[in-house]
Amino acid sequence: MRFGIFYEHQLPRPWDAGTEQRLYADALDQVEVADRMGFDYVWEVEHHFLEEYSHSSAPEVFLAAASQRTSNIRLGHGIVQIPPPVNHPARVAERVATLDLVSGGRVDFGTGEGSAAAELGGFGVPRDRKREMWHDALDAITRMFVEEPFAGWDSPHLKMPPRNVIPKTVQKPHPPLWVACSRRETILLAARNGIGALSFAFVHPEEARQWSQEYYRLLESEECVPAGFAVNPNLACVLPMMCHEDPAVARERGGLGAGFFAYALAHYYGQGEHAPGHGSIWDDFSRDRPHLGARGTDPLAGALGSPAQLVELIRRYEEAGVDQMIFVLQAGPNRHEHICESLELFGKKVLPVFAEEREARERAKAERLAPAIEAAMARRSPARTLASPYLIDETGETARIRHRGAPHPREMWSGARKRARRGGQNALARLVSGREDTDLERWFGPRQQRVMFALMARAFDESRSAGFQGAIEFALQPAETWTLMVRGARARAFRGATRSPALRLELRAADFLRIIAGTTNPAGLLMSGKIRIKGDMTLASRVTEMFGGASPY
Repeated sequence: MRFGIFYEHQLPRPWDAGTEQRLYADALDQVEVADRMGFDYVWEVEHHFLEEYSHSSAPEVFLAAASQRTSNIRLGHGIVQIPPPVNHPARVAERVATLDLVSGGRVDFGTGEGSAAAELGGFGVPRDRKREMWHDALDAITRMFVEEPFAGWDSPHLKMPPRNVIPKTVQKPHPPLWVACSRRETILLAARNGIGALSFAFVHPEEARQWSQEYYRLLESEECVPAGFAVNPNLACVLPMMCHEDPAVARERGGLGAGFFAYALAHYYGQGEHAPGHGSIWDDFSRDRPHLGARGTDPLAGALGSPAQLVELIRRYEEAGVDQMIFVLQAGPNRHEHICESLELFGKKVLPVFAEEREARERAKAERLAPAIEAAMARRSPARTLASPYLIDETGETARIRHRGAPHPREMWSGARKRARRGGQNALARLVSGREDTDLERWFGPRQQRVMFALMARAFDESRSAGFQGAIEFALQPAETWTLMVRGARARAFRGATRSPALRLELRAADFLRIIAGTTNPAGLLMSGKIRIKGDMTLASRVTEMFGGASPY
């Protein structure tokens, strides 16, 4: 088992002139403590425009600073958003290589698509194209690491002539590759691409076991075609953490930060509204906190405890097949001195317990996976070489890059459908805005509900269902129950319950209507107890996109 710490650089309001500077200075001190105590990784996220939740928009700068204050800890991009509208692939390759040079070869390169509306809209990344942008950019970046010169790229998302992208990384062929994962589908995506899975979903050990089994089964199968020029077989899970000899003190010191982390996450990754520069997520959290309920069995509470409790918890993740535990300590209002004390206590009393067996475990794992990795690398297309030297031609190159051509008819039709759907949602939003539950439920009766569920069934997208077959039940209070039944590539809706649904969602009809209209945040409703989920939580996370809504991922 390896151990890491993770930074969003959270900064709840109110702010003053020096708060961001103190935030970064404290974080660098904490990384120095973690390095001294034997932690293996520090992971730094890349986010943009997510006030209070994450003030980490230039992770390469923070990690470069950390590299000069540490000796052994690995510096993880967790993650770089690589769709070209956010970061040009050549600039990503250059920055990662430079960080690898100044750190003496200590970089891990985590990648991602971005998923917050504030980021996708801010950079003009279409939500339904971000996955293909990620895949395309990752292929280009890994080739930039190894090709001399890079042989150029011509895709719908990136057009670049041959160039020698320098500098090159210390680690050969390149730093270990990872991808951000928030659900089962992206865990499997990581396995198919032969890269590490950074699971940012707070999952229980039992769910982690299922993810680990599926990850390694796929990675060892013929479906694995490496995205890079080396395979990184690793699964990491993230949890909030605070360690103290007295478990009650650990919960007191870390519980508020963990709660704010989850609340702010729901704020930006749900479907609620956000006005840049206005409002206070911290004030909203403080107002709603009494209604959020206890978290005694939630994984958010799992890593807040004594050293003995943390050893027991980590053992469960280790036995589940998790390779690295990544801990969030800097969250919400958590205090710098408490974070440092926690890192020191963890380093003294928890890390040594797992260090004794680590080398033997990792050696056995490497031996077991070696044949599968060799076979996977044989399926990867090799680095390219140019048949003859390429001469730079500025005029011709810029002309080719500017020429985009007319959109494909399929894209035009898809765009028209999306605009129509968006127009309908906007009209519904105007209808529900400001109306009381009883008023909405009087209007949204059985006839209107029948129409709504029929439209959802018609909008079913098999490509976003991850192969799901079965029933999803909606118990709309005060009276009606509806079922969406998925069979093959189609879905049908009918009134009433069904036997053994895979998922049952219980909520007021008014709140269901607000979710459909996009005027309320479903994650916030879940945290406040206004939505009850019975059954497959992973399925619940993708219901919206399966039936015509925008993916939150």
